[in-house]
Amino acid sequence: MNTTTPVYIAGHRGLVGSALARALTACGYTNLITRSRAELDLTDQSAVNDFFAAEKPQLVFLAAAKVGGIMANNTYRADFIYENIAIATNLIRAACDHGTAKLVNLGSSCIYPRLAPQPMKEEHLLTGPLEPTNEPYAIAKIAALKLCRCFHEQYGCNFVSAMPTNLYGPGDNFDLTSSHVLAALIRKIHDAKRDGGPVRLWGDGSPLREFLHVDDLADALIFLAENVDAPALHDRVADLFVNVGSESEITIRELAALVADVVGYDGEVEWDTTKPNGTPRKLMDSSLVHSLGWEAKISLRDGIRSTYEWFVDNERS
Repeated sequence: MNTTTPVYIAGHRGLVGSALARALTACGYTNLITRSRAELDLTDQSAVNDFFAAEKPQLVFLAAAKVGGIMANNTYRADFIYENIAIATNLIRAACDHGTAKLVNLGSSCIYPRLAPQPMKEEHLLTGPLEPTNEPYAIAKIAALKLCRCFHEQYGCNFVSAMPTNLYGPGDNFDLTSSHVLAALIRKIHDAKRDGGPVRLWGDGSPLREFLHVDDLADALIFLAENVDAPALHDRVADLFVNVGSESEITIRELAALVADVVGYDGEVEWDTTKPNGTPRKLMDSSLVHSLGWEAKISLRDGIRSTYEWFVDNERS
């Protein structure tokens, strides 16, 4: 790849897609192709095929998806499995048919079994039942990585996938009804500092979690695009995907204290132990991507600081 290569970012307005656009621009890429949902419906096979025929992107980042929290995943199960499978099917087929040189598909750690061994390794895929609440989304993501593998094996396509750990960063979702844990902590602690009063959090704070700044993920996706090809990766992992994480764990209690320190909140934090903790531990084994030459660079404190600054600058309520 060179900096004039036509690069299509599917999902460029999302958390990952927008980080990719920033990172590719910073790396000197000058031919970025984007389409909003209104401009291109990725669930429309004919429209996607026409788009690829006209634009002929040589590098594709598949970061588009229908996403949401636990409630949305569990309520709109048909929409989540259908739309995400349709997006993957249409993009991967069109990329193959129109000669895309490289495709990097973005997955999710929810592809792993609900009770997968810790830390989770690529080899743990499909070794047990999935988490029921987001099973439709997980199945769609598994289908996407299997599509990449099968199109490589049958047609020789240079398609690979990345499975990131818990993400956060500028552009994250801070809506308390649908946000994930780190963004929710930033919002709750910011609001408590502004309004006064304690912060009330679920559980006892003991679960361990791993976090990756979205700019680190964008760097990893570009690294895979430029340096890791399907034939060589196939020798390391049959399904042509790598975990991407920081391999750094922190308890939710420690995380809340770190966010409070960054935000400048010195009030009380209350833990509601009548509420569930969730999974005790969720850690990715990222040794494979490390052996290929990539590691995360952004510390959790620095990442939270930059994310909080973005949140303050873009706060709407």
